Amino acid sequence: MTRRIFLTMAAAFITAAISLPALADEPYREFTGRIDMVKKKKFIVDNRQGDKVSFVFIKDTEVSGKKKLAKKIKKGDWVTVSWRFVDKPRKAYKIVVLPPREEDD
Repeated sequence: MTRRIFLTMAAAFITAAISLPALADEPYREFTGRIDMVKKKKFIVDNRQGDKVSFVFIKDTEVSGKKKLAKKIKKGDWVTVSWRFVDKPRKAYKIVVLPPREEDD
């Protein structure tokens, strides 16, 4: 009985050791849309299909594309934000500022 418990616990530890690095290396997810609101530490992106997602700037947020600094991003800019699913709140690791788009509305 003790051996069975030991083997079960060992299997659980091995499984955890294998799966934890996978979470750390999770690839980025991307969300593209227009900036709906921007404040010093937070911004909201509207993909114009009914989804609005909020993100927080982090110290190392990488900004590229039409603008190079996070503080230059303003309402109305089109962006693609890279974030990780496990982040609560969603952290903006990379922001690519896109050229302006014509809207259908």
